[in-house]
Amino acid sequence: MNPQTYARLYGPWKPTPSASARPGVTLLTVLLGAATVLSMAWLTFLVGMVALWGAAEGAAVGGFLVEYAAGVAGGGALLTALAFVPGVRRMTPAGRRLLLTAVACPVPLVLAVVTWLGVG
Repeated sequence: MNPQTYARLYGPWKPTPSASARPGVTLLTVLLGAATVLSMAWLTFLVGMVALWGAAEGAAVGGFLVEYAAGVAGGGALLTALAFVPGVRRMTPAGRRLLLTAVACPVPLVLAVVTWLGVG
């Protein structure tokens, strides 16, 4: 688009602040995201091992894997829906990322800790 046309339609261009402008928010987002990813990795590993052991015994594990995949897909769909809510869309990018990771983190983290303690 022509810069003059953009300026006439929307006003002068204002660059958005970078993520480095809020290092505390960025650090907290990274920590929550890492906790979520590690928790999901542990849960996926555990589900895979249970399915492998079940299949080795001759049990049907397809339903178990489908339920896990549906839960993960449902959680992802809920986060995607939350990301497109108008109030969330108006947030700054750093704030939006922090909100989404804060919403995503507790469920897998609690499940991972409980299964870690239960498995030993």
